Amino acid sequence: MNFEIEYNTIASVAGPLVVVNKVKNAAYGEIVRIRLPNGEYKLGQVLDTSENNAVVQVFGPTNGIDVKASSVSFTGETFSVGVSEDMLGRIFDGRGRPRDSGSAVSSETKRDINGEPINPVSRAMPSDFIETGISTIDGLNTLVRGQKLPLFSSSGLPHNQLAAQITRQAKVKNQSEGFAVVFAGIGITYDDAEYFIREFRKTGALKRTAAFINLADDPSIERIITPRIALTTAEFLAYEKNMHVLVILNDMTNYAEALRELSSAREEVPGRRGFPGYMYTDLASIYERAGIIRGKKGSITQLNVVTMPSDDVTHPIPDLTGYITEGQMFLSRALSNKGIYPPVNPLGSLSRLMNNGIGAGKTREDHRGVADQLYGAYARAQDAKSLSSIVGAEALSEGDRRYLNFGEAFEERFIRQGFDEDRSIEETLAIGWDLLSMLPETELTRIKVDYIKKYYKKSV
Repeated sequence: MNFEIEYNTIASVAGPLVVVNKVKNAAYGEIVRIRLPNGEYKLGQVLDTSENNAVVQVFGPTNGIDVKASSVSFTGETFSVGVSEDMLGRIFDGRGRPRDSGSAVSSETKRDINGEPINPVSRAMPSDFIETGISTIDGLNTLVRGQKLPLFSSSGLPHNQLAAQITRQAKVKNQSEGFAVVFAGIGITYDDAEYFIREFRKTGALKRTAAFINLADDPSIERIITPRIALTTAEFLAYEKNMHVLVILNDMTNYAEALRELSSAREEVPGRRGFPGYMYTDLASIYERAGIIRGKKGSITQLNVVTMPSDDVTHPIPDLTGYITEGQMFLSRALSNKGIYPPVNPLGSLSRLMNNGIGAGKTREDHRGVADQLYGAYARAQDAKSLSSIVGAEALSEGDRRYLNFGEAFEERFIRQGFDEDRSIEETLAIGWDLLSMLPETELTRIKVDYIKKYYKKSV
């Protein structure tokens, strides 16, 4: 039985924070209940303890909290959430409460949202291909089951549409286990929230999706717990229900901004651009919850949307994210300005675990060579394009003009695809070979001769 001690020693209320004096044995992360003079309650969480004082972050506005007439009870528990397989097909708010028309979910068990550290020795190397149906991802920056791969975007680029498309189309090939998506909208606008909910329902993706929506006008502390609630749900589905779970966190920049806001409220010494010095560790506590555990059939894969402030990849948020995760995908403003969707820039993107998930028996034996050749040819096309802007296309050599044409065709046929277009990996590779057949066979130096004989279309 839990005995709560009620304190009538609130010292001050500053923004979202409440300082309580003369507190004994308060623990970081502990949940508290604040009783208002009218008998209502607000929930909060301990952010800091020192010299018998506790700093409490309130879930919601602090209006109504009276320093003299309100009291605080420390529960002795951390924030936990009830989880169940019935959460699939449902939409929740950032604290795990239903925000659709359905009733409360009957939970099978309650879990601490902070999770448990995975022993590195228990981790298995990711090695299975996740097919998203998007050529620039499947063909050139393959997502692997158990990987954590960020999507670097910027304001005005279609990362929401791309996230919705991946939610709808993603699947693991050659696996008998179920596949589920856990989507967390972190600090998103009401319009964006309505967009995701409408897309999930319209396309039927909601049946296998648990969605957690934290709106921009919700409390900052809620943005801190939303991704953790989503990951706790994913861990239950993966390791208890043996499902392969894709977790999409959109947008981690809003999460980091909330972290900076709370750090400032606590008057901590700021680090780079005002962000707390422990942001790397904090982000790692989220990103590292992806993976495969030996002996478990399920897995967790993360796709994290990070919008770069002012398109600056050196900003602390994308910079630290890149250190922790296993590659990145870049959305290009230049491609988007051409009307190309999805504007994934192959030359700025990288999946460090790609080689583990492709090849014979997973995608196709020629996949690595085709990807390398397409990369090289598109890079040379960009060089030819830069040169033509200086000397003019007429002054280019025959070879440069060939690559210039290749680059235009590559953007139009390989990168560009419809929002509802779900390409198989075979279709993606077929388009790749069609494009490579625009080049002389002697130029295909990164593909094995046997594959050239099998797939190269000499008539083109």
